[in-house]
Amino acid sequence: MVWINEIPWHEMNVNDELTLQTTHPWAREWETTLRQTIYQWKHMPADMVVSDYIECPLAIQTTDFGIIEDVDLAKTDEANNIVSRHYKIQIKDWEDLEKIQMPRITHVEDATEERFRVMSEICQGMMPVRRVGQTHIWYTPWDFLIRWWGVEEAMFDLVDRPDFVHAAVDRMVAAWNHELDQFIAKNLLSPDGNNTRIGSGGYGYTKSLPNPTTETLGAIPNQMWGCSNAQIFSEVSKEMHWEFALKHDFPWLSRWGLNYYGCCEPLDNKVDMLSRIPNLRKISLNYQIQAERAVCNIANKYVMSYKPNPAVFAYDVWHPNQARRELRELLERGRGCHVEIIMKDISTVRYDPKRLWEWSEIAMEMAQEFAS
Repeated sequence: MVWINEIPWHEMNVNDELTLQTTHPWAREWETTLRQTIYQWKHMPADMVVSDYIECPLAIQTTDFGIIEDVDLAKTDEANNIVSRHYKIQIKDWEDLEKIQMPRITHVEDATEERFRVMSEICQGMMPVRRVGQTHIWYTPWDFLIRWWGVEEAMFDLVDRPDFVHAAVDRMVAAWNHELDQFIAKNLLSPDGNNTRIGSGGYGYTKSLPNPTTETLGAIPNQMWGCSNAQIFSEVSKEMHWEFALKHDFPWLSRWGLNYYGCCEPLDNKVDMLSRIPNLRKISLNYQIQAERAVCNIANKYVMSYKPNPAVFAYDVWHPNQARRELRELLERGRGCHVEIIMKDISTVRYDPKRLWEWSEIAMEMAQEFAS
């Protein structure tokens, strides 16, 4: 399977295909989604799937975790929302762990119904509108912790203050589970065994989970996908990765029907550790892996969710043969494996959208060649 995600939309406008015509902020947000969907379907669909209905998201509010990241930003392109960050430390000692709060979930039903009424009126005679709640949850405690803690500081504390680290992670896991309990109690979960993005990978389609064609509310976790990762642990030993990350994730991961693990970190040398995850189905692998080792360790036991190098789009000159070569090398080694190719984290195409269009065609050609 081939899918493209995390696109630099500010560089992609061609012939005003992404130029908005609405004025109200809510309408512009909805129009943006519609225009981007049509644009991707037209120019770089790969294995994209579009629903036969319009989603009306429930008006769900959360208090989150009580801490908002405090950062200094560095930009190279004011139009690009991908920036460099310097995090200001907010967790330094034990008393700071109290800053991490248990989230409170609220469904503002009147707002949902007004949104649904307006969308149904606009779409009447064209497409049905369905209320959709919380689908797949991007669970990643360490992504949050390092923004409050500091990367270098957190890594040193794995050695210098292990009890402190364990306490911080446990508090984050408890907060996430507390939030999930509220989603369940308030009947706010929606199925994700469909064209919902799962983890950092592709769609959630699978015969192992229910995918109701009409019901969009009332799902429970063991009918859905879970996920986790600890990207910051890419260079941390397997033993410490287990001790300070994965072991803590089990109260969360054990609740789901299937699980996805990983994001942008290479995990080809930690598969034996990951195999302990209940109902594990997909493992994320980035372009830094040793492909032969990945294939040997994963074989056909899990889906290899492979992330090609998006830097191929950032050179002064576009080299499509380089993109083709990377995919061929991976797929040659991965014969007999279950592979999905996810192009993501695309910071720039150097304001040349056709680079990404052409990559989509190349990836589909490669996938078809090796699938047959």
